[in-house]
Amino acid sequence: MLFRTKSYPFAGRLLLWIVLIVVAVVGAAHWLVAADANGQKAFGAFTLFPVLSVLALALLSKRTLEPLFAGACIGMMMLASNPLVFIQSLMGSALKVMASPVMGWILLLSALMGGLITWLQVSRATAAFSELLGKIVKTRAQSLLAAWALGLVIFIDDYLSALTVGAAMRRLTDKFKVSRAMLAYVAAATAAPVCLLVPISTWAIYISGLLESNGVAAKGAGLAYYTSIIPYMFYAWITILLVPLVAYRLIPPSPTMRAAEAAAAAQDFAPEAVAEVALDGSTRPRLWHFFVPIVVMIGATWVLGDTLLGVMTSVLVTLAVYRLAKIGSLPDLFEHFMSGVSSMITPIAIIFAAFVLQDVNDQLGLAPYLINSVKPYLSATYLPVIAFVLLSFLTFTTGSFWGIYAIAIPIIVPLALALDANMALTLGAVVSAGGFGSHACFFGDATVLASRSCEITPLQHALTQFRYVLISAVLAAVLFWVLA
Repeated sequence: MLFRTKSYPFAGRLLLWIVLIVVAVVGAAHWLVAADANGQKAFGAFTLFPVLSVLALALLSKRTLEPLFAGACIGMMMLASNPLVFIQSLMGSALKVMASPVMGWILLLSALMGGLITWLQVSRATAAFSELLGKIVKTRAQSLLAAWALGLVIFIDDYLSALTVGAAMRRLTDKFKVSRAMLAYVAAATAAPVCLLVPISTWAIYISGLLESNGVAAKGAGLAYYTSIIPYMFYAWITILLVPLVAYRLIPPSPTMRAAEAAAAAQDFAPEAVAEVALDGSTRPRLWHFFVPIVVMIGATWVLGDTLLGVMTSVLVTLAVYRLAKIGSLPDLFEHFMSGVSSMITPIAIIFAAFVLQDVNDQLGLAPYLINSVKPYLSATYLPVIAFVLLSFLTFTTGSFWGIYAIAIPIIVPLALALDANMALTLGAVVSAGGFGSHACFFGDATVLASRSCEITPLQHALTQFRYVLISAVLAAVLFWVLA
């Protein structure tokens, strides 16, 4: 339940006040907003209400899925003229999201990765990998640096990195009493930020296409132009370089992270003892059981140019190899695979709800409203830092990163030209904002997958890493302001 009355006596009254506030604001949005030239309602500042409601409800309930659903409902109530239209519009948005190739891609990728990770556990492949690293890694800090290094190597796609680092490293970090929250921070810090700095990642290829389609770079020269702005992606650089400082405790942890670390230190970790019982009854882990699936997955992704195709190739190869190695029978392997798929249902549901909320925010016009609101205050000196701060807020509150790029670049580029601002620095700020959102947003897809791979909740992950995220963001903002 979102609020548990037995645990919180004031929950009933609090929920009543929330309902009354929602009804009042939605009513005001219907009666007070003006229509634009096309007869469409321009909600103005009311467009912020759904995303602010999500943040407030998440902090109150310590949950993720329910606040996202509530935010989508609130936004759709603002758009709908009556309850019947509200239900039709909400289901229409849900069907639109479910039918989109992007959601289908994420659903299949998450399900396949869930099954593959379970195979790595039941074959004791992760145990073998942990034993190998255990011969080299001797301290807590070194275990975090090993996770950091693995994240740097898996630079092709942020989903692939977020899921792999947590699954591969949690057994080793458990050995050194590292909290799962700290491991999740490292996994997330080396996901999107690393992808931004590598010009052959999925992020780089997508943004390069936007640069070409918006006339920033000539056709075929988008990747070269993207490479030229990598030095200005300050958030990504700072985030990656911050991890070793955090690992060696040169940066003090936040109270929430300190509590998670204390809980981990007091816990007798044996989280995968049951899962990692070899299917054939053997207790001896084999290192190649780990490297075959991982190497095939990364190699196939590189060759085929699609993470989903790479993961599917790895699943098929792993099934054949594990069967030939007599790790388990086909029924046993498929049973464990489906168990892994089922473990991804909640993360998939969170991502789906976030996408519905994104669609509602698009219909409300949240991003254009905020960008147009700050236009009168822009100058060449302040454009990069304002773009970074504003778009970071948008990506954090909406969970949309590539979508914000598609909206912001056609608006920011002409502004930079008109103000004679530093184009490379400005675009570095825009790209950095997407990296911040992917890293910080508690319902962002990569964040949800990173928390799932480390077996903690997305909100716990977001709250425990917030101090480190904020440090990176503030330092990046200062650099954008100073260099402009």
